Amino acid sequence: MSSKFTKLLFLLVLTSLFSFLAAEENVQVDQGGMDLVSLFEAGGMFMWIIALVGVAIIVLGIMKFYMLSVREHVDARKLYLKLKGFIAKGHIAEAEKICENFKSKTMGFIFWMTLTAFHNGKKQNKSGKEMSQILDNSFEEAALQVLPKIDAGLHWFDVLGQSATYLGLLGTIAGLIGAFNALGAISDPGERQNKLTQGIATAMGTTGFGLMIAIPAAILKGYFQGRAEKVSNLIDEYSAKLINQLKLTIEDK
Repeated sequence: MSSKFTKLLFLLVLTSLFSFLAAEENVQVDQGGMDLVSLFEAGGMFMWIIALVGVAIIVLGIMKFYMLSVREHVDARKLYLKLKGFIAKGHIAEAEKICENFKSKTMGFIFWMTLTAFHNGKKQNKSGKEMSQILDNSFEEAALQVLPKIDAGLHWFDVLGQSATYLGLLGTIAGLIGAFNALGAISDPGERQNKLTQGIATAMGTTGFGLMIAIPAAILKGYFQGRAEKVSNLIDEYSAKLINQLKLTIEDK
């Protein structure tokens, strides 16, 4: 997936998330004659709480988008081939310096830790199985330190999405209770019917708004989970290639 298409998809999801609030005031709902903005205001505090949940989802989405698509972006193949050339020539220190410039990225940090351990082992005249063990241990240590951060926080999309749904249902129940209680003070049958219809429409609005927040949250969770898996797979693939390349230079004693 190209970066332009990824950004476009992200913007479309965010746009749909707030399409409810961006609707024109002259849009009518069923036969009640109530526009969407009025429906939002009639929903009371539940609508505002759900809206805050939506804002939290957007903030979380921006953070994960920056982390997975901007901060973690690296041309893995190009970096590996560059390091491979230095390793083949025995220039481990130069390869280590290159990776040090990418320490802020997960792949760069793992490569840097592995090359640093290998370089230190060379200085200590380590070789054979002992050096291979140093390489494996350094990779595992670095991976355990930074890999969990790639998909960290994704569970919050589920938490926030489900919270929006439950808040919508709670708002519906509260709205229905209020509508039925208000009927006791009205004696005219026609007015009672209109009041009940309007109350039900207002109450159901909170459920609809909750779902409009929860559905994009689920979409964002799926997208970022797939992106995180792609980053992790690239790290595993090229880390294995780097370690194998380093092991080719190990001398048995």
